[in-house]
Amino acid sequence: MTQEAETATDGVRVVFQAGVKDILVAETQRLGAKNALVLSTPQQSDAALEMAETLGELAAGVFCQAAMHTPVTVTEAAMAHAKEVAADCIISIGGGSTIGLGKAIAYRTGLPQIVIPTTYAGSEATPILGQTENGIKTTLSHPEVLPEVILYDPERVATLPVAMTVTSALNAMAHAAEALYARDRTEKTVHLAIDGLKAFVGGLPRVLAAPTDLAARAETQRGAWACGTVLGQVGMALHHKLCHTLGGSFDLPHAETHAIVLPHAIAYNARAAATELLPICDLLGGENAGRALYDFAQKLGAPLALRDLGLKEEDLDRAAELATTKPYPNPQPVTRDDIRALLQAAWAGTPPAH
Repeated sequence: MTQEAETATDGVRVVFQAGVKDILVAETQRLGAKNALVLSTPQQSDAALEMAETLGELAAGVFCQAAMHTPVTVTEAAMAHAKEVAADCIISIGGGSTIGLGKAIAYRTGLPQIVIPTTYAGSEATPILGQTENGIKTTLSHPEVLPEVILYDPERVATLPVAMTVTSALNAMAHAAEALYARDRTEKTVHLAIDGLKAFVGGLPRVLAAPTDLAARAETQRGAWACGTVLGQVGMALHHKLCHTLGGSFDLPHAETHAIVLPHAIAYNARAAATELLPICDLLGGENAGRALYDFAQKLGAPLALRDLGLKEEDLDRAAELATTKPYPNPQPVTRDDIRALLQAAWAGTPPAH
């Protein structure tokens, strides 16, 4: 199919095109690769096998054991397999779990990456790698982590279930929301964040009304790219610290956790950054950005309560303790009591406190 657009930023080749299979061989050859290893989760192994078949003799095989929160043990197994098959390139097809594994391999080996996102999380557009070891999730930023090529194909998200579409989109929107008050924000990053939020606010209702509408899906993919790109350009704050804690230490699902925590973290920071967060109110209505996001999530049918993800109420004390240990820079001062109250509301699914 006809290529819709192409751009390059930070040395990354970014292509928006329906029917990405048509160009995968050319993109692999462009990197000079002759032995590409295709990665996926077990659930997306069929897609990985399809890509390997498309690559033909350029495929070194598949590794379909990517897991949430990028466990170091899985990365080590994947690296051993990559070495065994003499892989000279990594092709990741999937969401944050698979993309994270590809990044982890690239960080350790320098192998080039091609990413075909099937969700909206935006991880593919950042030089950030989150890894979990011994129940603790840590993050790092390094140029090797950033993929060389990102191929956005609306056909690859057209069958994404509505529930996953919503949580993945809210995950991406979290990057842009926190970018609005980042300490190192610039006029350029603020505009990029607003563009990403606009794309989702405009595109998501269309996707929910007609999930296979490729034009609507393409709009949300552009939102994912903008939100992911801005995540790689500025520092994140309380929201991401909370989600890293809940995901890494309590094994909660990534996108759903972001979706639930986002309104509460933004409402908390609106105490100190109400002006910076005004673009969210402009897009969604209301006077408090956190409550506006909560109402938006509720209308989309997003999960609202951490207890529904399996987090126990007795875990909240430990979560608050972990989340306030080495806190990320944040516009509103972080205290254990405040975070414990925030987590209580997020656990129960009640609207965020203003």
